[in-house]
Amino acid sequence: MAEAPAPLSRRVPDLGALELLLAVARLGSLGRAATEVGITQPAASSRIRAMERVLGVALLDRSPSGSRLTDAGTLVTGWARPVIEAAQAFDAGAQALRDRRDSRLRVAASMTIAEYLLPGWLVALHGRLPGTAVSLHAGNSAVVAERLLSREADLGFVEGLTMPEGLDSTVIGHDRLLVVAAPGHPWAARDTPVTPGELARTPLILREPGSGTREVLGAALAAYGGLAEPLLELASTTALKAAAVSGMGPCVLSELALGEELSAGRLVSVAVDGVRLRRDLRAVWPAGGMPAGPARDLLSLTRRGIDG
Repeated sequence: MAEAPAPLSRRVPDLGALELLLAVARLGSLGRAATEVGITQPAASSRIRAMERVLGVALLDRSPSGSRLTDAGTLVTGWARPVIEAAQAFDAGAQALRDRRDSRLRVAASMTIAEYLLPGWLVALHGRLPGTAVSLHAGNSAVVAERLLSREADLGFVEGLTMPEGLDSTVIGHDRLLVVAAPGHPWAARDTPVTPGELARTPLILREPGSGTREVLGAALAAYGGLAEPLLELASTTALKAAAVSGMGPCVLSELALGEELSAGRLVSVAVDGVRLRRDLRAVWPAGGMPAGPARDLLSLTRRGIDG
């Protein structure tokens, strides 16, 4: 049975050695060639000898007056030139891919972060990388995870408790959920806090399943029977606030989203005793490596402290 040939990487000199040989052919001196490629002359001599061992032929005639290619060296030099040119074309293509990656950023974020935190981060990113085109897709935490796993986004931001398999994450801050109601709602005038059991039994205006807000609230009330059947399910923070302001019922939203309504008195924060409505805000990305390019820059901007 014929013996399998050795791997190509053990039979063909490396690119650095071929570049050195071309420099010797052009300059007529191993020392000048070593200087051009940025190594010492002993290192250059060692590299040429290693290449001669790989090929099994002498490539240079060395003398006090300089280094001259042997006949075999002239042949190898001719073969090396298109290899180096192909490698340069490969490197240029790879650089073009990196440049294209670094000129765009696709972000997916859950609604609260997309509406109340990302605008400021993106303004700061534009100041740092003005040539980067940014696209933003806002959706619930489940949608963000789907876009990252399908490679339709480079970086995501979520508020939920669980991370789907295939994603890595880091906590970038914290957020508090508030129970709010219109001023005319009975809870708005209470002297005592709402209990967790009351909150669990009360039909609320809620975000849709898959939302980080709903996930956190459901987990906090799991010991009290979980969430009651929603009074209304809505897919946006703005819609939830409008329904609550109209007096339809209480809702639970991020403190980040309620500043204007609370200060204007259109909604009232309802005290809740004995339940923790605090959540981590996370940056997420596909597992297996850290964010690169503009995604890395945006991630660094989010770590400047947004604890609530």
